[in-house]
Amino acid sequence: MAEIQAEERSLNFLEEIVEEDLKSGRYKNILTRFPPEPNGYLHIGHAKSICLNFGLALKYGGKTNLRFDDTNPTKEETEYVDSIIEDVKWLGFIPQQVLYASDYFEQLYQLAVKLIKKGLAYVDDSSSEEIAIQKGTPTEPGMANRYRDRTVEENLHLFDGMRSGQYADGEKVLRAKVDLSSPNMQMRDPIIYRIKKAHHHRTGNQWCIYPMYDFAHGQSDSIENITHSICTLEFIPHRPLYDWFIEKLDIFPSHQYEFARLNLSFTVMSKRKLLQLVDENYVQSWDDPRMPTISGLRRRGYTPESIRNFTDRIGVQKRDNLIDVSLLEFCLREDLNKNALRKMVVFDPLPVTITNYPDTVEMMTTEDYPEGGEKKGSRSVPFSRELFIEREDFMEDPPKKFFRLAPGKRVRLKSAYIIQCDEVVKDSEGKIIALNCQYLPESKSGADLSGLKVQGTLHWVSRAQAVPVTLRLYDRLFKVENPAASEGDFKEYINPDSLEIIEKAYAEPSLSGAVMEERYQFLRKGYFCLDKDSSPGHLIFNRTVSLKDTWVKEAKKA
Repeated sequence: MAEIQAEERSLNFLEEIVEEDLKSGRYKNILTRFPPEPNGYLHIGHAKSICLNFGLALKYGGKTNLRFDDTNPTKEETEYVDSIIEDVKWLGFIPQQVLYASDYFEQLYQLAVKLIKKGLAYVDDSSSEEIAIQKGTPTEPGMANRYRDRTVEENLHLFDGMRSGQYADGEKVLRAKVDLSSPNMQMRDPIIYRIKKAHHHRTGNQWCIYPMYDFAHGQSDSIENITHSICTLEFIPHRPLYDWFIEKLDIFPSHQYEFARLNLSFTVMSKRKLLQLVDENYVQSWDDPRMPTISGLRRRGYTPESIRNFTDRIGVQKRDNLIDVSLLEFCLREDLNKNALRKMVVFDPLPVTITNYPDTVEMMTTEDYPEGGEKKGSRSVPFSRELFIEREDFMEDPPKKFFRLAPGKRVRLKSAYIIQCDEVVKDSEGKIIALNCQYLPESKSGADLSGLKVQGTLHWVSRAQAVPVTLRLYDRLFKVENPAASEGDFKEYINPDSLEIIEKAYAEPSLSGAVMEERYQFLRKGYFCLDKDSSPGHLIFNRTVSLKDTWVKEAKKA
């Protein structure tokens, strides 16, 4: 019988470009780069860029450099460098080299000198406000100032003085002499060096002038022989300048290509906005599990496989669009459903006494992974006369289609016995505080001789052996689809219910051996992971994602 072949995904436009470049002989091998600025933690949008750059190179037998754009010493820290390296590694990628724009400070300086000698750069004494006015508007050309006609010798002397620290911050800048009448504002004599007397996290106080991004980026690409420099769409107007520098300096012709950045619903993706959330204590840290940072997603329990699968599914676009966060959550559930260990945890305990069960402990065997999956394994859980079940799994006066426990009604306890509720115990105020039930000895799971069929199966834990745990139930940080584009301050749309803490839930005893690297499905409740705040006597679990997407239902209700 002929096998049905899975439909192959069509090539995205970047893959088409690479294949044509290799086919035509333009390049024998491709080299890409991921160039983050170490001024904050990476987020899910950066993960898309990481997967794209590394994935493209891997597909076509190439390599990828991780190169830090560390040209702004006032905002950059070693802490961010370390976190970015860890994020890339965690996502499953190994750079050919870990490099820094600061590795090339001397080469970049000499390239700037080369522009000056060719009459293509000049030192400008104008203030930033004056330069902005002189550049004109999108409908009016820019105006040349008197500094534009300085001689090569004077510009070389002044630029050397900038380097040696003779001038104050903002007193002078170096500008490329391009075209003040260009319809592209980026080409109107852009600043390529400014004075910043600040300590650099790698070079210390060796430099007091630093290249601007537009100058450092393209020239660093060229120095490394990057074949395909992949940027987001906002850099389209910068590409003519990127090409202009390469042409005028006569260096390796790296080429820039642009794709649409990731915009995710119920999320903000701006580093500035994320920093506000941290600094103003709306979240606890950059790795708060509600944050869209890679470190936050990792702490929440996301897997690198789910993120790579997500970036592959959304593809590579040429136009901006808003991706539904539920697709990311779907990719996560898809991975966790196959790979997460199953455990029983009772969130809101209701005591149950099985009155006809002996005062002993019986070990029940239950599966570690879903039936029919590739992963196998089982564990033993203690079963006894006194148990906990979920309070929501019992109703004294249930509706017709309530398939859980009620007076006189039977349910199965997962991997154990069928029980029937005989008596409801209440306190003086009429609140239900316990249930008395009986079990059917012949109904044991795997050896059921009762012949009875029940519609409900409940999870449970044995009270004597139960392990108390703290649960952090995380949800989406924002309550509107596009908080950054909504009216007013984006922080007005923060979801007040983005974190619920259950101080004392009860888990089966095997969970006392939980490890940070493992992912768990708490049966019927959701997917969880151990948090780094845990200690041997105080286990804390973060909810990674619920079993189903409840936001769709809630939105329809609203």
